[in-house]
Amino acid sequence: MLSFLNDYSEGGHPRVMEDLMRTNQESTVGYGFDRYCEEARSHITRKIKQEGAETWFLAGGTLTNLTVIAHALKPHQAVITACTGHINVHETGAIEATGHKVLGLPSENGKLTSEMIEDCLAYHEDFFFVEPKMVYISNTTEVGTIYSKKELMDLKACCEKNNLYLFMDGARLAYALGAEENDITWEDLGRYTDVLFIGGTKCGAMFGEAVTIIHEKLKKDFKYSIKQRGGLFAKGRLIGVQFISLLQENLYEEIGKRANEAAMILRDGLKELGFISPYDSPSNQQFVLMTEEEFQKISSVVLCGVEGKWKDGRCRVRFVTGWKNTEEEAKEAIEKIREILS
Repeated sequence: MLSFLNDYSEGGHPRVMEDLMRTNQESTVGYGFDRYCEEARSHITRKIKQEGAETWFLAGGTLTNLTVIAHALKPHQAVITACTGHINVHETGAIEATGHKVLGLPSENGKLTSEMIEDCLAYHEDFFFVEPKMVYISNTTEVGTIYSKKELMDLKACCEKNNLYLFMDGARLAYALGAEENDITWEDLGRYTDVLFIGGTKCGAMFGEAVTIIHEKLKKDFKYSIKQRGGLFAKGRLIGVQFISLLQENLYEEIGKRANEAAMILRDGLKELGFISPYDSPSNQQFVLMTEEEFQKISSVVLCGVEGKWKDGRCRVRFVTGWKNTEEEAKEAIEKIREILS
C-alpha cells in the first residue's frame, strides 16, 4: 500500500546508506570526536557562515529539544512556543519534566510573531510568574507552514530587544529550504538564530540530528548537558557520516524539494476532490478535513493519519511525503482515493 503516513517510515536515503556501508568497518574514536563528525561540523559551519559556531550530534528530536532548552534556562525560566509547537504537543511533557514551563501561545498557522511574544512578556510582568527566556520555533512548523526571512528577522530583533534566546527546531528543515516560496538561506539561519537544530531523522538520515550553537553564552558546558541527558552517542561517527552525505552536493535541499513536489500533487488532487485544507502549507505535510467515514475509506487504499479533530468535528487528516515518495506515487494515490470515493 502507498504510504504517506510520515517522513521517517523508511530507512536512510541510498546515498546515506552507501556511505554508512563504505565506512562501516573503520575504527574511530567515539562520542562525536572522530574525523567524520569533524568534517560534518565543517560543512555546517561553512553553510551558515558562522566560524565560531559549535555543532553537536544527538540521536533524536525530543532528546535534542529537551537538552538544548534545559541547558539554556535557569530553574525559574520558561520557553515560549506556538500552541502547536512540537515541545507543547508531541513530547509528553519532556520540557516540563526538566523543570521548565512551556508557554504555548494560540496560533492559527503554527507560527509566532514578535507581537505575540511582546504580549506574552507583558503578561509575565514580575517574579510571581515564570520568566520567559527562550523563544522556540520550528521550520517547517508542525502544520507544514514555513517562516519567511522577514518573519525570522523580526523574531530575532524582538528576541535581542528583550534578551531572549531564539531556538529553531529544524527537524524538517530540508522541506522548508526546499519549498518553492522559501527565501531563507543557510547563512540567514546562522545570522538570525541563537541555536539551530538541523534535522536528519525526518530528512533522509537513518537517525540523528545536529545542534549548532551560535550564541556564545550557550556554548559553555553544553557537552555536560548532552551527557547528563543521555544524549552522548558512543558511535557518534554514524551520525557524522550521514550528515556529510546529506550536506554534500545539495542532497539535503534536493530531498526537501522532491518531497515537496510530490506533496503539491497530493494537495492539488485532494483539493480537486473537494477536500479543504485548514493550512496553507508549501511543504511535505498536507492537512485536509474529512469525515470519519471518508478517512476509513481512504486509509484502506492509502496510508495517512488523523491528527485530531477540527473545530467542526471533522478529522484533521495528514499526508506526509519523504525522500522515498515520488510524484508518480502521489498521482497514483489521488487516483486510488478518487476510485474509493466514487
